[in-house]
Amino acid sequence: MAKRIAVVGAGAVGGYAAAHMTAAGHDVTLIDPWAEHVNYMKAHGMEIFGMTPEERMSVKVNAMHITEVQSLAKQKPIDVAFISVKSYDSVWATQLIRQYLSASGCVVSMQNCINEERVAGVVGWGRTLGCIVTGGVGVDLYQPGHIRRGYAKRADITSFYVGEPSGRITKRAEEIADILSSVDASKATDNLWGERWTKLCVNGMRNGVSAATGMGGNARDNHPAVRRICIQLGGESVRVGQKLGYKLGKVGALAPETLAKAMEGDAASYREIERLLTEGGAGQAERSDYQRPSMAQDMEKGRRTEIEFMNGFIASEGARVGVSAPTHEMLTRQVLRVERGEIPAAPENVLVNS
Repeated sequence: MAKRIAVVGAGAVGGYAAAHMTAAGHDVTLIDPWAEHVNYMKAHGMEIFGMTPEERMSVKVNAMHITEVQSLAKQKPIDVAFISVKSYDSVWATQLIRQYLSASGCVVSMQNCINEERVAGVVGWGRTLGCIVTGGVGVDLYQPGHIRRGYAKRADITSFYVGEPSGRITKRAEEIADILSSVDASKATDNLWGERWTKLCVNGMRNGVSAATGMGGNARDNHPAVRRICIQLGGESVRVGQKLGYKLGKVGALAPETLAKAMEGDAASYREIERLLTEGGAGQAERSDYQRPSMAQDMEKGRRTEIEFMNGFIASEGARVGVSAPTHEMLTRQVLRVERGEIPAAPENVLVNS
């Protein structure tokens, strides 16, 4: 039987995935707290834009506000619920959908950061999976019902990794990966935690920096002093992940050990990382000039950031296992200062300890 799907959090990532799954014929319900966004989707559907004309589409979707979720009690139960909200909203979002799950229904954390434990605290580990959305997706909800993708689609880049906390590749993980293949290249993984930390390394060296500086991806990577901070962040997060015992993949286009050595002062490694960041390397998708990391989008919209769940988490995990991550500590402080309105976003904010 066809799976009944819910996406809790129809923002940039959730809305983009839900629209594509709907267009492919899947039974998808989008749930979101932003009334203006939900009203637009109900009246007009979801408008999707990409870097090519072929990616443009308008999709009629089944959208509901969180105040309407109780109507699910009169409908077929949910088989797969994707949680695609900010990390600090993970618990209530999971609680919201839990009572409408089918007997075998599961919840998939399709979020930045590491939230599987929060989800499992509500529905149990047996009903919890994770989905890593790789950096090549790069989407932006720039107005109600309108999402644009700022990275080019590439057949050689896997955009979604679906995994069980146990590390086993199960039938349900493969089924969910197959559903997501209607959005972009997807696969089941036996390395959920390694993939999670690898993505955290990517976000940890990019998102907070753009939020603190106000710089887009291209400007950030081409600013020598800011780029050095990004390399410091990347290397620290790699060393913390290695100490935690995770199997790390490439951090975007960057080999993790080369990144860590660059952070530690190895000149040849630094030149290689610098070249890849400024010129682009294998496995790195073309991006548009307007593309901004999600945390920079949050800052621009006046929303709370995930900095404490991202760089703050890397720093705290490092402290727990005895690996110093001072650049992550600095960035967490500076992003929070910008977020509170104490200082404006500017490149100088991340150069205080450089």
